[in-house]
Amino acid sequence: MAAPTKLHALELIHRLKREHSEHKGKAGKVLLIGGAPGMSGALLLAGSAALHLGAGWTILEMLDPTTAHALSEQAELMVRLASFDAQEQLEATTPDLIAIGPGLGFSALARDWLVTALRYPKVPLVIDADALSLIADTPEYLALLKHRNQVFPGMSVLTPHPGEAAHLLNTDTASIQEDRMTALSNLVNLTNSIIVLKGQHTLIASTTYESVQCDQGNPGMAVGGMGDVLTGSIAAIAAQGIRHNISLWEASCIGVQLHASAADSLVAQQVGPIGLTPTEVILEMRSLLNKLL
Repeated sequence: MAAPTKLHALELIHRLKREHSEHKGKAGKVLLIGGAPGMSGALLLAGSAALHLGAGWTILEMLDPTTAHALSEQAELMVRLASFDAQEQLEATTPDLIAIGPGLGFSALARDWLVTALRYPKVPLVIDADALSLIADTPEYLALLKHRNQVFPGMSVLTPHPGEAAHLLNTDTASIQEDRMTALSNLVNLTNSIIVLKGQHTLIASTTYESVQCDQGNPGMAVGGMGDVLTGSIAAIAAQGIRHNISLWEASCIGVQLHASAADSLVAQQVGPIGLTPTEVILEMRSLLNKLL
C-alpha cells in the first residue's frame, strides 16, 4: 500500500447544507446497537453524537434493560430495549443506517444482533468496539461481513483502535503500532471493508480508495468514549449523505477529521488536553460543522 495522502475531507461538509423544505426523513434514520449492562454509556455517547451531528432519527437499541427508557436529559433519543427477535425488529424499523458495537458485550443477544446486522441488506453499516472483537473471534461472522461487502461494496466501515486491530489480525498491539500502514492494508484485505485505524494520525483505506491520514488530533482524545463518539458521528454524516451525495467512504473521512479537529479546537481554547471529555467534543463538532456549511 502506497504512503498515505493528507486527509482533506472538511471541504465536503457543504453538501450537508439543508434546503428550507427539508424534513427529518432526508436526514436519515440511524439505528445504534449496543449498551449491554454496565456499558450503556458507550451507546448513549454514540447516540448523542449522531443526534448533535444531524441524524433525522436516532434510535438506540439498548441491551441493558435498566437503561432502556426515555432519558429526560436527552429526550430526542429514541431509547428502547433490544428485542430478542432482532430480525423482526430491524425489518419493522427500516433504518437508513446501522451502527453496532459500542458497549455491545458478548452475550447471545449481542451475537444475534450482530449476525442480523451483517445480514441486513443495502444500508451502510458502521462496526466498532465489541462487534469487532466478536468478528475477530468468530470466522462465520467474518465470512458474513465479507459476503456482505461482495454484494454491497463500499457499504461497511470498521473503526478499530490498535488493540482491536491486533485482535482482528491475530497479532499484538505493539506490532500494529510499529507498522500501521501494513496493518491497515492487512485489515482491508481481511475484511474487504472501509477501515478506520484509529490512533495518532488516524489512517483510512478501503478496497477502492488509497490510504489517507488525518493530521489533526491530540493526546486529550485518549479517554474512554472518544471512539463511541466517532462511531455516532460517522453514522449521522453517512445517514444524511444518502440524500446529500456523500458516500460512506466520504462520511468516514469527514467524521474522522471533524472529530480530531474539534478536539484540537477545544485544546486551543484551553479546554484540555487533560480532562477533555467526549461530550465536549460532540458539541464542538456540531459548532465546526455548522460553520463549514
